[in-house]
Amino acid sequence: AKDYELRQYETAKWVSTVIRGETQKEAMRQGFWKLFHYIQGKNEKEMKIDMTVPVTCLLKSGCTDFKISFFVPFEHQDSPPQPTDSDVFIEERKAAAIFVRSFGGFASPEKYAEEAEVLARVLRNRGQPFHEDFFYTAGYDSPFKLFNRHNEVWYFKK
Repeated sequence: AKDYELRQYETAKWVSTVIRGETQKEAMRQGFWKLFHYIQGKNEKEMKIDMTVPVTCLLKSGCTDFKISFFVPFEHQDSPPQPTDSDVFIEERKAAAIFVRSFGGFASPEKYAEEAEVLARVLRNRGQPFHEDFFYTAGYDSPFKLFNRHNEVWYFKK
C-alpha cells in the first residue's frame, strides 16, 4: 500500500532500557545514553559494539514508561555481552508481522504520535487487524544528519 508496508521481522535480540515518569523526549535522551554506554563497553566483556539502527521506543496506551532499544548487531545475536548497568537488559523479540509507516524530517514525539494515528486510521479503514494498545517509534539517523532523514512508526499485526 502507498501509506504503509507490511514487513516480516525474524526473532532477534535487542538491548533495552525502560525510563519511567519522564516526557518521551527526555526518556529517549536518557535511554539513548544508557544504551550508548553499553555499546561503548559498559558490559561484562568490556566490548565495544557497533551502533546499529533503528533506535526504537515502545509506547503503550495510558502508560508513562518508555522502552528504548538498540538492535544487537548480527555478529552478537547468538551471545550478546551482558550489560553491567542493572537498568539495561537484553531482550529477545519474537518474529512478527509489522505494519510500518515511514516519514522524513526531524521526528518529535508529536510527529510520531501524529504518524501513528494516521497509520492506525488507515489500517482500521482497510480492515487490517493490529494491536492498537501499543506502537513503536523507529529512528534511523544520527542527530547530526540534516537531510533525507528516515523515521518510522510500527504497529504489530494481530
